[in-house]
Amino acid sequence: MARLAGATLPDARGHFGAYGGRFVPETLMAPLEELERAYRRARSDRGFRRALVGLLRDFAGRPTPLYFAEGLTRHLGGARIYLKREDLLHTGAHKINNCLGQGLLAVRMGKRRLIAETGAGQHGVATATVAAHLGLVCTVYMGEKDMARQRLNVFRMQLLGAEVVPVASGSRTLKDAINEAMRDWVTNVESTHYLLGSVCGAHPYPMMVRNFQSVIGWETRQQILRAEKRLPDSLFACVGGGSNAIGLFYDFLRDRRVKMIAVEAGGRGPELGQHAARLSSPGSGDGSRLRQGSGGRARPGVLHGTYTYVLQDKHGQISTTHSVSAGLDYPAVGPEHAYLRERGRVEYTAVSDEEALEAARVLARQEGIIPALEPAHALAELLKRAPKMRPKEIVVVNLSGRGDKDMDILAKTLPPGRGGQAGQA
Repeated sequence: MARLAGATLPDARGHFGAYGGRFVPETLMAPLEELERAYRRARSDRGFRRALVGLLRDFAGRPTPLYFAEGLTRHLGGARIYLKREDLLHTGAHKINNCLGQGLLAVRMGKRRLIAETGAGQHGVATATVAAHLGLVCTVYMGEKDMARQRLNVFRMQLLGAEVVPVASGSRTLKDAINEAMRDWVTNVESTHYLLGSVCGAHPYPMMVRNFQSVIGWETRQQILRAEKRLPDSLFACVGGGSNAIGLFYDFLRDRRVKMIAVEAGGRGPELGQHAARLSSPGSGDGSRLRQGSGGRARPGVLHGTYTYVLQDKHGQISTTHSVSAGLDYPAVGPEHAYLRERGRVEYTAVSDEEALEAARVLARQEGIIPALEPAHALAELLKRAPKMRPKEIVVVNLSGRGDKDMDILAKTLPPGRGGQAGQA
């Protein structure tokens, strides 16, 4: 367990301060308790740890490089910028780290079927990949809106043998896919493991997913110490549910001199329903604007089994959201993030769709790397801040996924000729 300001996180009941816990139907209490027991036994099992490390290395491609972005550093003229290249992992994003861990856990528990939710499709692809590798049946729930904008990932999941179930209810995005996955799990708990993709949901999921993703920060610490002989000054990551961010931040939480910036989806504007900014602090970026609008705001509440910050209208109903990146289009955030924001350990801000799209273009032109639109949000915040930093400052950005899945969106919004020739801003 981690310790932050003297508190063990989470406590025995799965709480990060006031946030977290289990708020689920009685039918799911026993499966969650079974999962927690199985996970704790697996963590102490040398054979399980050895199998997971082997798959992360030989199947997924860890460790991922910590790449010095010389072109971007020169272009921005401020801090020294490093990219943690999770985009180079098998399946194209950090999601495979958690999926391998939970897949092995499902086999250990005797579950022969995996179900999952997905927004951007990367978690669904990773789940389908792990299911195929381990010989498990796989069903993935995906909102119809996300299926339309992530057609490539839908085909990838189907090619891997997964059944992709379209969700037509509600906003037809990630929130509704999670609802359907939870209904499936209630019905099929004896044979099925719900492979939740982020640090959301009821305990033990926020703790378990965080721990499987913490390899990102653990590697980053070793790599930056080798490269620069000291820790970074700042860490940047995007936040939807929050798994890639907490994966990077976790190993640095006790290093008070390391600043952490988590970037949410500012979407199209400040009105409720036009963004997915839940934790952005007043006075930080667009946060004070984005959390207000149409009589609604982000405030503590329960969604998908956990108590955390949730975007709600003036009547307390869950708000619709928007982001150009399907993976950030979610009305709640992981409970550990809510706790870290309350304690002031992590700064939360937001950038717009337009800023994220521009950041993707800049990275492509300066480094020859096309990011997914999710980490493009973190890059967009970096573009604002890096020129104001001292040349000796060191920054690490978690490049949590690659842009293959977003090429349709990028092609429509950023024509190849925009911005001049390669190497120009």
